Amino acid sequence: DLESAEADGEEEEKKEPLQIEVSIEERSTCERHLTVTVSRDDVDRYFDKEFRQLMTGADVPGFRKGRVPRKLIEVRFRKDVSEQVKASLLMDSLEQINEEHELSPISEPDLDLEAVEIPAEGPMTFEFDLEVRPEFELPKWKGLKVQRPAYQFTDEDVDQALERLLARRGQLVPFDGPAEAGDYITTDLNFSHEGTTLSSASEEVIRIRPVLSFRDGKIEQFDKLMEGVGAGDTRQCQAELTEDAPNQALRGATVTAEFKVLEVKKLEVPELTPEFLQELGEFESEADLRDAIRDDLERQLEYTQNRRAREQVTDALTASANWELPPGLLERQSQRELQRAVLEMRRAGFGDEEIRAYANDLRQNSRSSTARALKEHFILERIAEAEEVVDEPEDYETEIKLIAKQSDESPRRVRARLEKSGGMDVLRNQIVERKVMELILGQAKFKE
Repeated sequence: DLESAEADGEEEEKKEPLQIEVSIEERSTCERHLTVTVSRDDVDRYFDKEFRQLMTGADVPGFRKGRVPRKLIEVRFRKDVSEQVKASLLMDSLEQINEEHELSPISEPDLDLEAVEIPAEGPMTFEFDLEVRPEFELPKWKGLKVQRPAYQFTDEDVDQALERLLARRGQLVPFDGPAEAGDYITTDLNFSHEGTTLSSASEEVIRIRPVLSFRDGKIEQFDKLMEGVGAGDTRQCQAELTEDAPNQALRGATVTAEFKVLEVKKLEVPELTPEFLQELGEFESEADLRDAIRDDLERQLEYTQNRRAREQVTDALTASANWELPPGLLERQSQRELQRAVLEMRRAGFGDEEIRAYANDLRQNSRSSTARALKEHFILERIAEAEEVVDEPEDYETEIKLIAKQSDESPRRVRARLEKSGGMDVLRNQIVERKVMELILGQAKFKE
């Protein structure tokens, strides 16, 4: 049996290649349209293989197994066999095309299986669209000139960071008086366009800040709009939706935002008692907490330095990358780019409020930011291949531990969440891209 299995394995390895003709039409930098013609000899050969297998085990009334006439098998089972033959021919054709043509696909073939038919005579032909990695000349990446922001944190910076930390642990209490910047309002809000309500929400709690950022746009000078507002007051303003708003008909449109204030609230922060210091992180004193906050600020500065450096490197690398990217690809990749940015910020220790604000900004400029990120990804991927930069198992352990530490979760829970959401693939790109960026920055010329 073992020898028979080995013989079958060798036969499988020596599978006869298909006689196929492939016509490739370049529709854009990243789009190819393929027309594939499979010879009639191959079609008949695949049918013959299926029928021979059926003859050994087909159960047909009036005949013993293995004794059913071939012609009867062909008539009785041709329809069922046709689907199997079609699937096998398509799968083997795609595999052979992938081996023989350097297409570097970045998505699954857009193939309509129902539209593919096996003709009674002549060859089988099918067509499909494929998104591929663009072909380009690798830009010069060694010796780039990069400016790096430098900053020395002061006690005032630590005070402000401590205030933000305490605010996250604080409580909102009702306030009977006019609101000021930094206060919170409970409000019913309504967005409308030319008299038609687009969306509404009840009892939303919003902090009064200079800019109110929402998914499809932002309201500038929101603090001035809400200055002195009290319970029972209504305020209105105009807001412009971004060009990347989900509703295409409203992209770039001006909408009316109405806020009916129900209540004004002040934030009461907890006192730094010994018990609260222990709860925050087993700190022995306020000085220990301040030292930890300063460390967090330094790590966030490092994130900002890396991001600014990366922006400059990306500008230099993509300066000549004037290839167009398919809208469908940009649409699908925008969520992955958002995931990547959030992972980076979590790793650097930013809070939920800061991450939400940055995520909203990315959503509002998703088309341009995704196109830029995709071009950067293709270029960094090419450098990684040329320089043999790869991801290692320990890289994932390090990243997951950092994210877990910053988000106050266990590494196991973080890994499970990433695996469930498809985030491990995003993390893999992040690891390889960071390694390539470190390689580029290691040979860059810095000016602080």
